[in-house]
Amino acid sequence: MNTKNFREILYYGTYYLEFFETLKPEVKKRFNWTLQLIASIAKVPIKYFKHLSQSDGLNEIRVEQGSDIYRVFAFFDKGNLIILINGFQKKTQKTPKKEIELAEKLKKHYFDENRKN
Repeated sequence: MNTKNFREILYYGTYYLEFFETLKPEVKKRFNWTLQLIASIAKVPIKYFKHLSQSDGLNEIRVEQGSDIYRVFAFFDKGNLIILINGFQKKTQKTPKKEIELAEKLKKHYFDENRKN
């Protein structure tokens, strides 16, 4: 069966992988399912992939497992290429400002490095 992907998903540095390794197996499975969904369908439901209005081009990938809520920040590069960066477990209603600031910093580093190459 030939499956067409609408998006390619990569990660920058080890930020996403370090976060992923801290997760329970069932949460890892849910993240993998969600990333496959984002890559393979044309219109991704906002429940799983949402633009952060208080940011400059950041999106959040949203995963819920039971009563636990997890987020991974991501951004687009070159059309349909999605770059994953930092992730965290969400424990409050608002997204922590320090997590958004870290994501903005990582996004800037990514584009600065790619301009050099």
